[in-house]
Amino acid sequence: MTDTQGIAPAIAQALEKRGYKDLTPVQQSMLDPELADKDALVSAQTGSGKTVAFGIALARTLLSNSERFGQAGAPLALAIAPTRELAMQVKRELEWLYEFAGVSIASCVGGMDIRNERRALERGSHIVVGTPGRICDHIKRGALDLSSLRAVVLDEADEMLDLGFREDLEFILEESPEDRRTLMFSATVPRSIAKLAESYQKNAVRIATASEQKQHVDIEYRAMMVAASDREHAIINALRFYEARNAIVFCSTRAAVNHLTARLNNRGFSVVALSGELSQNERTHALQAMRDGRARVCVATDVAARGIDLPGLELVIHADLPTNSETLLHRSGRTGRAGQKGVSAIVVPVNQRRKAERLLEGAKISPAWVHPP
Repeated sequence: MTDTQGIAPAIAQALEKRGYKDLTPVQQSMLDPELADKDALVSAQTGSGKTVAFGIALARTLLSNSERFGQAGAPLALAIAPTRELAMQVKRELEWLYEFAGVSIASCVGGMDIRNERRALERGSHIVVGTPGRICDHIKRGALDLSSLRAVVLDEADEMLDLGFREDLEFILEESPEDRRTLMFSATVPRSIAKLAESYQKNAVRIATASEQKQHVDIEYRAMMVAASDREHAIINALRFYEARNAIVFCSTRAAVNHLTARLNNRGFSVVALSGELSQNERTHALQAMRDGRARVCVATDVAARGIDLPGLELVIHADLPTNSETLLHRSGRTGRAGQKGVSAIVVPVNQRRKAERLLEGAKISPAWVHPP
């Protein structure tokens, strides 16, 4: 690490081990002495390194001046994420980040065995990571004791409100100690988020990272006009043409995901599908296959791909046009992360050109219009 000033020693050691040279803007902003133990409302894009950012910010609050955590008991921090994939990802990140501080982290996510989670909570943990619904369950059953909580993190808060978790979040925040620290991270700050912050934060410091202004600079947008009957050929040729180490292809429905997965399989691609009908186990296996290189293409619906992070993803293909500009940006933001370059290819059937132009305009993107490869 070039500059570890202001970072807890155990955290600096973990970053060093991971080969971190420089911090991203959002991570850097967490070291501001102004922030010390204050609440914060941070707008940062997916892929800007925000899990490490809040890990750095929490260290002062959780470790005070100690090098390591003491005996694990009732949790000191709670990190809440919109989906189980994202929650498990946050848990993995915090595990390596706090490795040298002797951390114990428990997870509480829907779709997992609630009894195992309860046993883990009984054994004690320093940090609990989970999804809103399941965390509420554990609190109501008396399995999750929030009395020692020093900090609560809401990750992708806008996403959680979109998915209808407002009541759960309000319940959790009301059950938490008054003097806790609350950090909210959100890609956008619509009125609903501002109101939530107003109700549950005290004099929060508002942080907007530079990357928010120049959204997705590392993504090259390509719009490919095709005749409706050539759509599948265009997708297959794009996958071959870009030779991406791994790619994600977005479809609008589960049926479309299943159909395209079968077609790509027949063409010899190593492919996995992600859609709402899969069990948690199947989804975990699919993502693991992408991470360890057994699969190179993931075909997914928007809901299934919410908040997943596939490191080094080089290509996003929009097989079906998204419903709005937000979704277009959200899908595309799976690539071009953490300073790496990526391509977002939008397949535009001739009869949908106007719709595509409206979406691109709304997202403030001017793509290169190209012929499919």
